[in-house]
Amino acid sequence: MAREIVLDTETTGFDPRTGDRMIEVGCIEIDDLLPTGRTFHRLIHPERDIPAGAIAVHGITLEKLRDAPKFAEIAADLLEFIGDAPVIAHNASFDRAFINHELGLCGQLLIEEVRWIDTLQMAQMRFPGMANSLDALCRRFKISLTERSLHGALIDARLLSDVYLELKGGKARSLELVARSDETGGPDGPRRHGARPSPLSPRLTEAEVQAHAAFVAAELGDQALWLKA
Repeated sequence: MAREIVLDTETTGFDPRTGDRMIEVGCIEIDDLLPTGRTFHRLIHPERDIPAGAIAVHGITLEKLRDAPKFAEIAADLLEFIGDAPVIAHNASFDRAFINHELGLCGQLLIEEVRWIDTLQMAQMRFPGMANSLDALCRRFKISLTERSLHGALIDARLLSDVYLELKGGKARSLELVARSDETGGPDGPRRHGARPSPLSPRLTEAEVQAHAAFVAAELGDQALWLKA
C-alpha cells in the first residue's frame, strides 16, 4: 500500500455550476491503511452568502468565516498536502466537483478523476440495497459518532478514514498484523522452533506401559505399523 488522502468538504450548496462554493476542507493522511497523524484543515470564505439550509447541516455561518482566507489563498497548501496521492471521498463526484471548480477558478491544475476513490461506490458493492451514507456505515462498523453533532470537514474525514479501513478489510488486516508480529518475534528476529534441548520425562507408569504392550500384542500382533519402522 501507499500514501492516500481522505478528504471531505463543506459547501454552500450542492452544485458549483450554479454558484455554490466551498467553505471548509479537511484531509487525513493515511499510509498503508493507517492514519499518520498528519491533517490539513481550513475554513474558507465563499465570497457569497450561505443559505439557511446549508447552515443547518454544518453550522457554519458567514460571520464565522469573516476572517477566513479565500480558496485561492489556501490552494497551493492544499495541493502540497495532497501531493500525488489518491484522494478518498464519500460520494467522491461531489467533492471532486467542488475541489476542481475552486482550483479552476484560481488557475491551478485539477485533480484527475482517475485519482479519486469513492467509498460510496465501495460500500454499494459490498452492501447492495442497504443504506450506505457515512452515518449508516459508521453505525454498521460500530464507529462512534458521539463527537459529531453537525457535519464538519475534518471530523467527517476522520470518520471516513475509519470507514475506509473497514471497507478495505480492517479487521482481517489487524489479524494479519498480529500474525506477522508473532512470526517476526520482535526486535530479536524470527522465532525458530527446533528440537527440545532435553526430552520430557515419560508420564506413563510401568503398569500402563505393560498394559498397552499387552493390548497391542492381543489385538494387532505383528501387524502394528509402528513395529515395522
